Amino acid sequence: MASLRFLLCFFLFCGSSLNLICTSHGLPANNHAALFAFGDSLFDPGNNNYFNTTVRANFYPYGETFFKYPTGRFSDGRLIPDFIAEYANLPLIPPYLQPGNHQYTYGVNFASAGAGALTETAQGLVVDLKTQLSYFKKVEMLLRQKLGDADAKAFFSKAVYLINIGAGDYISYLTTNSSITQLSKEKYVGMVIGNVTNTIKEIYRKGGRKFGFLNLGELGCAPARKVLVPGNTGACFEQVTELAKLHNAALSKALEELETKLVC
Repeated sequence: MASLRFLLCFFLFCGSSLNLICTSHGLPANNHAALFAFGDSLFDPGNNNYFNTTVRANFYPYGETFFKYPTGRFSDGRLIPDFIAEYANLPLIPPYLQPGNHQYTYGVNFASAGAGALTETAQGLVVDLKTQLSYFKKVEMLLRQKLGDADAKAFFSKAVYLINIGAGDYISYLTTNSSITQLSKEKYVGMVIGNVTNTIKEIYRKGGRKFGFLNLGELGCAPARKVLVPGNTGACFEQVTELAKLHNAALSKALEELETKLVC
């Protein structure tokens, strides 16, 4: 039996590398692979616009280059899932919380800016990973009822699942004071990775077989992190970058282990 494949493809974007299951370019409309996205602001196409939160990008200059108006994306244009959708000849994948009659034929995006793998991260202001997974399960149930078991199995097996999460968790670890942030760095990273791998397993149980993951970049060198360094020297916030490196190493190891445990 073939094992679950974690094919590594590298794309440079915002200082991070994308570990992605590759899809074919130019797929015809009747043979497309749907795209499902989970994560934070690097993937959120505007979910945060549709619930009460201050974590929003619904004002200029966001969206000024491609869309010519703010869409809720934390970008002046498109995000990684948008480019992947274009490459796969898919339309823009809509935010799950956007009102309307979604058919989910091409997938849907559950990502929420500021979200973490841990429910405690920015609690009440974001849609955490566990809740995003619960939304996916609702979509899976709807499509299974609509398509029937056999076609639904083929649909979810062919689909690609993008996951980018963790930055908010590590920023929270260093900037908030709670019982969970009193854990050692290693234990905290282990909790984050544990929630990510649990999400993968749940998607796998629903038929998912193709996954893509974004490594965390130099988190401490983002302007919002630099201002946290005492003295306002312009130096990077190295503690959060250190956590990102621990995360990337642990994620890589966890994916290798899952590859041997999960079989098709």
